[in-house]
Amino acid sequence: MKTVATIGAYGWTLDRFLDALADANVELLVDVRQRRGVRGREYSWANAQRLQAALAEAGIRYSHHKKLAPTTELRHVQYAEDDRLGVGKRSRRELAPAYRERYLQEILEPADLDALVANLPTVSALLCVELDPEACHRSLIADRLAEDHGVKVVHLR
Repeated sequence: MKTVATIGAYGWTLDRFLDALADANVELLVDVRQRRGVRGREYSWANAQRLQAALAEAGIRYSHHKKLAPTTELRHVQYAEDDRLGVGKRSRRELAPAYRERYLQEILEPADLDALVANLPTVSALLCVELDPEACHRSLIADRLAEDHGVKVVHLR
């Protein structure tokens, strides 16, 4: 059985992030961000080139699946709900219902998850930025992989 972990950049240092991946036996990090960077000096390690170099040194492969990232327009749906609730990207705890529905319909439905699963090693991880998986589209991907492909899901926190 394949296992897919999920992890966000927020809340981690590079060393703790790499340790969490190693402890979970992650062989491949699947980046599902549209923009492969994170604002803030404390998260400069999560910018694509630095992250890929650190992963390579740790013996973890990297792949970017931009087609699984929300579009800019879709992200703005979530930002509008965040504004309405008075929360920020770093403090969000759940996804807006409108965002969730549109992501499932516009991004996940047409995605070729069969091909993704076929190319996953025994243990992989989905990466985005949010601390809580419930506040990030990576949880929607993981749920679909579990439902449709029998993948075991673990959320690294």
